[in-house]
Amino acid sequence: MTILETSNTPVGGYAPDFELPGIDNQVHHLSRYLKNFRAVGVISLCNYCPYVNLYLDRIKNIQAEFAPEGFVLIGINASDISDGSWTSLASMKAFAQQHELNFPYLWDSTQEVSRTFGATKTPMAFLIDTHGILRYRGQIDNHPHKPSSIGEDYLRNAIAALLKGEKIPVPETEPVGTSLIWRI
Repeated sequence: MTILETSNTPVGGYAPDFELPGIDNQVHHLSRYLKNFRAVGVISLCNYCPYVNLYLDRIKNIQAEFAPEGFVLIGINASDISDGSWTSLASMKAFAQQHELNFPYLWDSTQEVSRTFGATKTPMAFLIDTHGILRYRGQIDNHPHKPSSIGEDYLRNAIAALLKGEKIPVPETEPVGTSLIWRI
């Protein structure tokens, strides 16, 4: 595993625009999403992370809950496995089908977008408003091993506040998960 310095886009700063291929064989642009949605959630994912597997149902529920209010969630895979079997678009498609993902899943093959966001873990959440400003970054919630547990649902609370035009109560948390694997 290689630890790499990231740009670390701060809360209140402009999120990095991107053009990334998705498992749907389309190129996805953040700027297009910002034109069509009131809020965009970006989550750093990968196919093999045990923490991602703990969160998949919660992530899908967040997408389903907030989509009617103008929210879209986007998964981005940037982890690099030397043999490539876990990180190819084909394996991402199989992963998405197996887990019935209800959101776009994109491949950051150069890792540049993830570095610019400041992603360090999978999963790690970023919430962007319609103007492209990063409003939240960090954990999805503080109870990864207990999905139905009562705790702080940081991402869900941030999305709800943003869509209501309210101040986000906790705009940044320390991410918990598996370290991203950076290409040397």
